[in-house]
Amino acid sequence: MNAKPGTVYLVGAGCGDADLITVRGLRLLESCQTVVYDDLIAPDLLDAAPPQAERLYMGKREGRRSAAQEDICALLIRQARSGRAVVRLKGGDPFVFGRGGEEALALQAAGVPFEVVPGVTSAIAIPALAGIPVTHRGLSRSVHIVTARTADTPDGLPSDLDGLARLPGTLVFLMGLSQLEKITARLLAAGRPADTPAAVLSGGNAPHPASLRGTLGDIAAKARAAGVQPPAVILVGDTAALDLTSSS
Repeated sequence: MNAKPGTVYLVGAGCGDADLITVRGLRLLESCQTVVYDDLIAPDLLDAAPPQAERLYMGKREGRRSAAQEDICALLIRQARSGRAVVRLKGGDPFVFGRGGEEALALQAAGVPFEVVPGVTSAIAIPALAGIPVTHRGLSRSVHIVTARTADTPDGLPSDLDGLARLPGTLVFLMGLSQLEKITARLLAAGRPADTPAAVLSGGNAPHPASLRGTLGDIAAKARAAGVQPPAVILVGDTAALDLTSSS
């Protein structure tokens, strides 16, 4: 399908190489007039947009100055109201800690037509690329995706983290590398065993790839010693001990 003028498409780019985007997302990108893109987007994807398409960077990254979310929403509305077909290209999935919901609400309130095109979230894709399934029969029957950056708690971690620590299954923390020591301390204090397998993974289009395994008791020290840099996905649970990468 071709992108329609006056419409905003919230497209998940997937997590990693350009060919991990969905076919629908790629077709829209190939026919858009404006692409508003985030950090960690494969460069080949931007090449897929028409040569005459306007390319506007609106990424957010910890430690860097970036556009306010309100300004990004306003830009999408202006572009659509000017009659342009807009692809909002977001890493992973737009609705998994990607602020796609905020952008959809702003477009909805402004009466701007929009469509959501799902992508593969980093919470699943980065572990998978490292050989870790977030669920596995006999090891993990559930997966819980948790933000490690919350503005309304003293330590910046979710207020229900102690409850999550007592749940079976796999915990996946996004945006949490700078909070890793606090995360492990809270989980240990809540009763999660220190020998629980854990991993810190930086992959996809991250500038400093890393794949680090350990336990809840030592993963923070290992990550600090290895100099792992954001962005990274943190896993806690039995499946983090698996390595299902190909041996060929």
